[in-house]
Amino acid sequence: MNKFLFALALTLAGPALAQQTVELKSTVYVARAVTDAQGNKKNQLFAPERVLPGEALVVMLEYKNNGQKPAADFVINNPIPSAVSFTGVEQPWAVVSVDGGKTYGALATLKVAKGDGTFRPAQPGDVTHVRWKFAQPIAPGTGGRVMFYGTVK
Repeated sequence: MNKFLFALALTLAGPALAQQTVELKSTVYVARAVTDAQGNKKNQLFAPERVLPGEALVVMLEYKNNGQKPAADFVINNPIPSAVSFTGVEQPWAVVSVDGGKTYGALATLKVAKGDGTFRPAQPGDVTHVRWKFAQPIAPGTGGRVMFYGTVK
């Protein structure tokens, strides 16, 4: 799989964002089951040097406010790459879009239009974007991470 697949486009939003200095780092990992010396299986994260269809991915977005002031009304919008099928998100306060980023909500509340004009409940594979809207300002010098999960199509 080409590395450009993982060049995730991030959109930041918020008032006076140009004056805020929040650094973002996006890292993609492949989650593979490994067996330890005692015979126990567990998932381990690896760099995505080579990935195969069906393999599990973890996309980690680390953020840090390097500015002098709190970063208020901070939002991260992350499109899902076309070669990735969304499977979930770590933070329960994240919302998703199934219409190319036009509208957002909890997956259980979203609908997808069918060819006959009716609607069906949205499924994880329908997700096109993930959004994290931070309820609290990010204090200067602090940061954290948000994550979503997917599989290679």
